Amino acid sequence: MSLDLTLVWALLIAVAVLLYILMDGFDLGIGILFPVVPGKADRDVMVNTVAPVWDGNETWLILGGGGLFAVFPLAYATLLPALYMPLVVMLLALVFRGVAFEMRFRAGSRAAQAAWDAAFSGGSYAAAFCQGVCLGALVQGVKVEGRAYAGGWWDWLTPFSVVTGLALMVGYGLLGACWLIWKTEGELQIRAYRLARRLGLATLAAIGLVSSVMPLLSATFRDRWLTFPAMALAAPVPLLVGLLAWRFLRALDRREEVAPFLCALGLFGLSYIGLGISLFPMIVPPSVTIWDAATHPSSQLFLLVGTVVLLPLVLAYTAYAYWVFRGKVSAGGGYH
Repeated sequence: MSLDLTLVWALLIAVAVLLYILMDGFDLGIGILFPVVPGKADRDVMVNTVAPVWDGNETWLILGGGGLFAVFPLAYATLLPALYMPLVVMLLALVFRGVAFEMRFRAGSRAAQAAWDAAFSGGSYAAAFCQGVCLGALVQGVKVEGRAYAGGWWDWLTPFSVVTGLALMVGYGLLGACWLIWKTEGELQIRAYRLARRLGLATLAAIGLVSSVMPLLSATFRDRWLTFPAMALAAPVPLLVGLLAWRFLRALDRREEVAPFLCALGLFGLSYIGLGISLFPMIVPPSVTIWDAATHPSSQLFLLVGTVVLLPLVLAYTAYAYWVFRGKVSAGGGYH
């Protein structure tokens, strides 16, 4: 039995995108929480909790985008014109946010500090919202004729994509709050506990809303979630979401520090799995499968060899960075 390289690459890219969402999600969440944490000292601590690792977190976005370009060129050529506007805004927001991330520590006045803080927070909001909009636009379907995008410039902007954009902002805020519970102490940690509860409940409501609307978008979604036997295979996902939600709230009540963050990651992971159940094997819903969009197997094999060599190095470096900078971050300490 030969190895299905296309399926292997689809799984690799899916995992890379999930890792980006989980790892860059909490440092975007730090910026999203800035407006509700006004003190400079607390904001400095918040930024210092992610300063050593935030660059590495974005590596996974490069792997996901580069893999899509190299292995699924048809999908890349179709999705890019369909999502030009939100993707360009997202990338500009990430760049602008990255500049503000460093410059806020070098501001020479209170006004300059406030401006860079606003830039950092605004970039976080814009990047998170645009990522959610892209997700919503992909889920609702992309118009394709032959091998080209056939939709309009504004097809990505719909009520559903706006909802998914707002939902992802709330979810990233939850990840940020739970990260702060783990990495900080004192009044900032107490504030993070309160924020985590509110954002956790809002995230669960958003998951429920999006999950309720998706079956209305496509007969395929309805078949996979609401008819047997597919329903029996998909049922563990919402059940596990309910179990994690209970564990998350219990962890907050018991003032646990690591469990809330792990539960929040689990909620994102289960939502991602549910999305995969809905979409697979489509890479450009509703008509282009991963096999339709894939490049020649020889190219896939060549790229896979390089990835097999480099990926363990990236994982090892990432794990080492998190290990070196483990522990609490307090005022006056940290990376900067």
